[in-house]
Amino acid sequence: MTTHHPIAIIGGGLGGLTAARVLHANGIEAAVFEREASREARTQGGMLDIHEENGQKALRAADLHDGFLKIIHEGGQALRLLGPDGTVHVAEEDDGTGGRPEVDRGDLRDLLLDSLPDGTVHWGRKVTGVRALDGGRHEVAFADGSTITTDLLIGADGAWSRVRPLLSDAVPAYTGISFVETDLLEAETRHPRSAAVVGGGFFLCLGDERGLLAHKETDGSLHVYTALKADEGWLDTVDFTDLPAAKQAVLARFEGWDDTLRGLIADADTMTPRRIHALPVGHRWDRTPGVTLLGDAAHVMSPFAGEGANLAMYDGAELAAAIAAHPGDTEAALTAYEEALFPRSEASATDSAQSLDTMFGPQGLEQMAAFFTTAPAVL
Repeated sequence: MTTHHPIAIIGGGLGGLTAARVLHANGIEAAVFEREASREARTQGGMLDIHEENGQKALRAADLHDGFLKIIHEGGQALRLLGPDGTVHVAEEDDGTGGRPEVDRGDLRDLLLDSLPDGTVHWGRKVTGVRALDGGRHEVAFADGSTITTDLLIGADGAWSRVRPLLSDAVPAYTGISFVETDLLEAETRHPRSAAVVGGGFFLCLGDERGLLAHKETDGSLHVYTALKADEGWLDTVDFTDLPAAKQAVLARFEGWDDTLRGLIADADTMTPRRIHALPVGHRWDRTPGVTLLGDAAHVMSPFAGEGANLAMYDGAELAAAIAAHPGDTEAALTAYEEALFPRSEASATDSAQSLDTMFGPQGLEQMAAFFTTAPAVL
């Protein structure tokens, strides 16, 4: 059986949910299709800094800014920048005046989910195919055998979007940076040395064209991103099902670093590999009837300008606002949205690429120390 939805959003991440919420706030209903089985299917994890100029604007458009203020992680805007020998180069406390407060990604997603009418999100719907029909309509097929048709298809389905090929041949390319994500659970009691070096906010250690990036989570754990310049296949040489062996393989890349810093790897309770990919800077497409993209589906970039979640939410809010501003004229709405989307995305992707080159260049520590002492933190 095929069901028709006037507006179908593929992907129930922050961007897709924001689009659905702002549409709902304007009296326009949309259906969201998410591959995860339920909202509890996995922990969302990770801290996000939500920026005044985009992410918070999106939350205001969604009438959720007051709720956002209630989930802010107090102290999360603190910053520590260290060198490989453990020397502290920058240390800033969170005085509550910064414009980029930290929240837990899961808490933010819950805020958005709870703001939507029951039944808006269709869980367990993994897309297996998308095709254009006549008149700007599209059909979407799912792994459970169901199909839908829609007048407006919105691809909010991330870096490996199944909707993007309708518009563009571009695919994300490896940036040269690989992450190994680690969690140190119950840090204050089980890993006090690591908790002390990371502090209460954002922690960054750079040197030798590699780095450690970390946050203290709201549940008291430490979430650490070990970042390495590496060949695309390097992660495949490490058996991450063997935690002790994986730790040794990663630690071998940090020979000579301070023992406290190495402890963020050696004492990890979990390890997860992840390659960092990005679409070409300036990615865009020709206006195609009845379909568009937002968030990582439109402009996945490296995380080193801290804009990914913020842009996804802002994209969602701006797209929804354009639809509301052009009742009965979807093509005018999409044209207006994309005309603003493309230069905005290009500027942020340029910043992200430049930040990657700076942070993992030969003078990364010195350049970032100079940056943080002359401008507000952006990560």
